[in-house]
Amino acid sequence: MDIRKPLGALLLAAMSLTQANAATEAEEADTTGYDRFRFGGYGEILAQFKDYGINRFAGTGGGNARTHRNTVSIPRFVLATDFKFTPSWILGAEIEFEAGGTGTAVELENSENGEYETEIEKGGEVALEQLHITRLITPAFNVRAGHMIVPVGLTNAHHEPINFFGTSRPEAETSLLPSTWHETGIEFFGTFGSRHALFDYQVMVVAGLNANGFDRNDWIIGGKQGFFETDNFTSPGYVARLDYRGVPGLRTGFSVYYCHDAGRNSDKEQTYSAIGRIPVTVATWDAQYRNRFITARANVTYGYVGNSAALSEANRMLSNKSPYSRLIPVAKNALSYGAEVGFNIASVVKAARCPVIWPYVRYEYYNPQYRGEGRMTMDSRLEVSQWQAGLNWQALPNLVVKADYTTRQIGTQNVFGKGPYNSENEFAIGIAYIGWFFRK
Repeated sequence: MDIRKPLGALLLAAMSLTQANAATEAEEADTTGYDRFRFGGYGEILAQFKDYGINRFAGTGGGNARTHRNTVSIPRFVLATDFKFTPSWILGAEIEFEAGGTGTAVELENSENGEYETEIEKGGEVALEQLHITRLITPAFNVRAGHMIVPVGLTNAHHEPINFFGTSRPEAETSLLPSTWHETGIEFFGTFGSRHALFDYQVMVVAGLNANGFDRNDWIIGGKQGFFETDNFTSPGYVARLDYRGVPGLRTGFSVYYCHDAGRNSDKEQTYSAIGRIPVTVATWDAQYRNRFITARANVTYGYVGNSAALSEANRMLSNKSPYSRLIPVAKNALSYGAEVGFNIASVVKAARCPVIWPYVRYEYYNPQYRGEGRMTMDSRLEVSQWQAGLNWQALPNLVVKADYTTRQIGTQNVFGKGPYNSENEFAIGIAYIGWFFRK
């Protein structure tokens, strides 16, 4: 039996469906569910069983070596709090403990010819993911200032672990964009329209990306600032997002990011002074649809980095002591897209105590080297087409046990084909939760 047609139809159906904000997303945005103070957070525990090595680029053979290895991790543990000074003035904060790694601080010593110095200062990696003050004015117009999530793409806008099916965040978006992407700046946001034409908007000015961090494998991800005590704001990032929520169960939206010259946010002004402007543009579309039977999500990300050939050469010349990758070339264009759809077994089973289990399937394609500038040669080992299938058991409203199997085809755009390199396969299990533990 040829499974291409039914699987292809499933993918198209998932891409055409959209999802409304889940209950947890609405709860997160709700400022009326507490009087003065609330405290909570989210976290994930993950085990992965893999049949491939740690370096797809080792040697000149068929890609990753065939081997077996297992990993366990705490991808993130986040503590969140909101405090109302008054009903209109609200403090919000999130602190993320990620991966249990070793934290370091990097300093730029201008008194020592601009050398980088790295010091180990703490035993765990801790990041201030959010710290902002919100002024609520009217439903249509409000202001927020501080350190905030940059809502570019589906995963950044809805990054909590029960807002996606897999044990890990969707790989396509997180291979091109920082995740979670958070920067310091100012935001204007609100809701407008009628019941059947309801829109949410966000407009932000934040610290822009730093071109020092752009590289072959992760495109612009390393350009997210935060290495130093202060972020460069010479060329800000401009962000806009618009979501439509006029149909029950439906949310679909577009987002765009623009930085006029990421080179001007460089640590050392001379790095890019001779090569001209380095503009960055990222545009995304994403959608979600949810009812008691199905949940479906889809997203597309497309990005552009200007003057990428000269940028690549400048980054190749970075000092070995710098905290940035020197892998080149940096692509002019990057692309990703994906879709997932899950079915709630409990919605059709009549048993009174049937567990809430969601079998699902996800397809993703991503390529941080989608297109180069001029005669730049792109590395096909970064082009990935992958399928994932799994189960989500919603043991509690805000706690999910997950299991999934993923197979990646390397170096191909063909949904059903095999790439020229060894495939990568893994099985993973995980537990994720989110919730407010205390309200007052």
